[in-house]
Amino acid sequence: MTKARLRDVAARAGVSIRTVSNVVNGYAPVSDETRLRVEAAVAELGYRPNLLARNLKRGRTGMLALVVPELDVPYFAELARAVVTEARRHGYTVVIDQTDGEPDRERELIMGASAALFDGVILSPLALSQADLALRDTTSPLVLLGERIAESPYDHVAIDNVAASRAATEHLIDLGRTRIAAMGDQPYETGETAQLRTRGYREAHAARGRALDESLIVSTRRFHRSDGARAMATLLDHPGGPPDAVFCYNDLLAIGALRTLLTRGLRVPEDVAVVGFDDIEESRYSTPSLTTVSPDKEQIARLAVDRLIARLGDRSDERPAELWAPHRLVPRESTVS
Repeated sequence: MTKARLRDVAARAGVSIRTVSNVVNGYAPVSDETRLRVEAAVAELGYRPNLLARNLKRGRTGMLALVVPELDVPYFAELARAVVTEARRHGYTVVIDQTDGEPDRERELIMGASAALFDGVILSPLALSQADLALRDTTSPLVLLGERIAESPYDHVAIDNVAASRAATEHLIDLGRTRIAAMGDQPYETGETAQLRTRGYREAHAARGRALDESLIVSTRRFHRSDGARAMATLLDHPGGPPDAVFCYNDLLAIGALRTLLTRGLRVPEDVAVVGFDDIEESRYSTPSLTTVSPDKEQIARLAVDRLIARLGDRSDERPAELWAPHRLVPRESTVS
């Protein structure tokens, strides 16, 4: 079967080839009647535009990059899926890479030779600084995710980690828990997200008039299951006694904590209530199911992709935008029996 061409659509719709091109590519306005005729001809003939030729003509590749620290962390995998879905809606393909938080790798992917392969980049940085970004001389748009670099000449998408962590901690306080631990603090230069979550934890205690035991704030090197299991063991062996609740800074830490509690013979939530963060799919099927903070990953993806598309279009000179995605607390069995 011969592939339909632009001229075939034009002949079927009774319009010029330029008019079909305007409808298909959105280059210029046409009347509703004409647009409907062209769209009907496109559907009838099964016409598919040559996206490669179109992008080359516009000086673009048709590809966006999503760069994250770790692809085997479920939050980033679920976010990647949302970004791919949103980019596809705009006719773009997404290439996904990971940096392991290595500064050289992050620099290469936003300002090295490989950056020229993409029309725009969405980056969740762990190691880059504002000084690094100041050296970036490529004109392709960049959108930053997370808290590593909140003030920069680039668009930034995040959630309110302080408010979200405060809500998670207040949930535990309102359940009557009196010895609430925090798991996942990272008091070093690249630990901005963890530090904001610690701040929210502190604010919740202050807002409820609760004394804060600093020794119940436990640091972890990473946000992995094994880190959570070890940190929970440390808390259970605390010289002042174990906590009756723990706020974990992501769901993987919480799932690791659940494992340690199980092996120690403790009940969740009766003995220790557990709250996570990220609302990954695994949290809905853990035993017990995990109460968690759910950031709107679809909205994060939508905001990030939309900003790249805007920068590639007629809004390339807009000032950098600071965009916030919503979050909500999802109570489940790990706190509510």
